Amino acid sequence: MPSVKIPPVLRKHTGDQNTIEVAGSNVGEVLNALVAEYPDTSDQLFAGEGELNRFVNVYLNDEDVRVLDGLETAVSDSDTVMILPAMAGGQ
Repeated sequence: MPSVKIPPVLRKHTGDQNTIEVAGSNVGEVLNALVAEYPDTSDQLFAGEGELNRFVNVYLNDEDVRVLDGLETAVSDSDTVMILPAMAGGQ
């Protein structure tokens, strides 16, 4: 199964786990499986109508899925999906 790297800000919703294995054949299925197992992650990951929240970046093996096929990007059992919340700040 693909693994999902969980950022520190979401770990309170995943039992403090930093990596979780979930089933799915594409990024969207993997993230939906994560939400099915840990429902409190939904608001952080998805905006209305199942689109990725614009303040979250998702990578498949170090490649931004937005430059690939988005949520339809195919994954294999050896792949890693990484969730990175967008950071803002500065002066």
